[in-house]
Amino acid sequence: METISAARLTLRPLTAQDADEMAEVLAGEELYAFIGGAAPTLPELRARYAALEARRSPDGRQEWLNWIVRRDADGRAVGYVQATVEDEGRRAEVAWVVGTAWQGRGYASEAAAALAGWLRARGVARIEAHIHPDHHASMTVAGRIGLLPTDHIEDGERLWVWDRPA
Repeated sequence: METISAARLTLRPLTAQDADEMAEVLAGEELYAFIGGAAPTLPELRARYAALEARRSPDGRQEWLNWIVRRDADGRAVGYVQATVEDEGRRAEVAWVVGTAWQGRGYASEAAAALAGWLRARGVARIEAHIHPDHHASMTVAGRIGLLPTDHIEDGERLWVWDRPA
């Protein structure tokens, strides 16, 4: 995995050492209003990040690509982006999370756009995201990176997609 640069941000490959800093970024109930769940404990986050360092699902069919989003100005972590790549690298499911203290500054759009550009440059032909129908900020991010809403709903979330033009 490589580092991805954006205008004000750098996306660095996630490691287990990021858990301590990310526990603070991912704290707060309001962050989970649309994505469900609760803030992970530090031991949970350490275990999750250690597992994700494998960069592959146990069956080897998915690439698990995760980056910590850091501001260039001070190196501070503000969130993360992720891509689960399948179908021999042709399809990627993406997601982005920015901590509540850093929302509203365009970081999610900038990081998601950098991720989508990186995936497109790698030859990914389809990018997908599942977004809660009331999560207007995430719908805005999806639109900014070229994803369009579909009629497909799964687990209460609408599928948004970008397909490489033929």
